[in-house]
Amino acid sequence: MTLLPKGVKVHVALGITDMRKGLDGLAMLVQGTLQQDPFSGHLFAFRGRRADLIKIVFWDGTGLCLFTKRLEQRRFPWPVAAEAGGTVTLTSQQLSMLIEGIDWRSPERTWRPAVAG
Repeated sequence: MTLLPKGVKVHVALGITDMRKGLDGLAMLVQGTLQQDPFSGHLFAFRGRRADLIKIVFWDGTGLCLFTKRLEQRRFPWPVAAEAGGTVTLTSQQLSMLIEGIDWRSPERTWRPAVAG
């Protein structure tokens, strides 16, 4: 469960990002390539070519923050794009699924029995 303040958007950057970039490099991508404000308080998610690492950049009001996660066995699902430069907006629930490595576009539901026994 992700608790994002009301009005905060989650932008997933289309295309492949060089995961060697840090805070400043990703903030420059947000501003230059995505044409967004990195200091808006919104979250901007990036994924590299191997798809096992994501980085999320956001401004918390006092400084830029960088959240990084690497999956050990799976890959992060990502929207396909012909070229970089656009974004897809996610809800906080979809972001939670993405961080867990679950395909937020079509999550698999697990069957659960209604009654024991």
